Parts: sequence; structure tokens; C-alpha cells
Amino acid sequence: MAERAESSEPEATGLSVRDARVLEFEAQWWRHAGAKEEAIRETFGLSVARYYQVLNVVIDSPAALRHDPMLVGRLLRARDARTAARASRTFARPTTRDTIANEPNE
Repeated sequence: MAERAESSEPEATGLSVRDARVLEFEAQWWRHAGAKEEAIRETFGLSVARYYQVLNVVIDSPAALRHDPMLVGRLLRARDARTAARASRTFARPTTRDTIANEPNE
């Protein structure tokens, strides 16, 4: 990714340096030894939850799309797939004991 076009530099796309680093990390995180979560803490000094909050804001920005459209598109599709999977989950039916315990007494 070092051979980006000049227009893809963070300053030219309106992306902050931190946001560009987050996108670069997402593009290359597999190069880090160890778990991604550990690499997030070491690279950014953020908790994993905070990192993903930042990432979600970044990929929603038009500047990120200008910076790396292929990566941002992939990340958006992955997020949409996770959201759809969560939405389609069904909750288990309560057991008979739970149903009886929660029924009002007549």
C-alpha cells in the first residue's frame, strides 16, 4: 500500500492521520504477530471496544471512502453482514419451568 496515488494521501482525502492509520491497520492487521486484539492495544493504545467504535466512525466517512474505496467497501459489507446475522438470530423458547415461573397467578 506504500504505492498509493498522491490523491490517496490522508491530507488530500481529508482523512486525519489517525484515521488513515486505522484503515492501514485494517488492511494489514494480519501481518502482526499474535492476536489482532493485542496488536490493536500495542499499535493504538486503545481498548478493543474503543478501536471498533473508532473504526465504525471512520468507515462511515466520505474521506475514508476516497482514501481507500476497496477496503472501506469490504469493511462496510462485513459490518452489514454481522448486523444482518445479529438481526436474524432467534431467541430460544423459554423452558417449561421458565414459562410456569413467569405466568401470573390466577
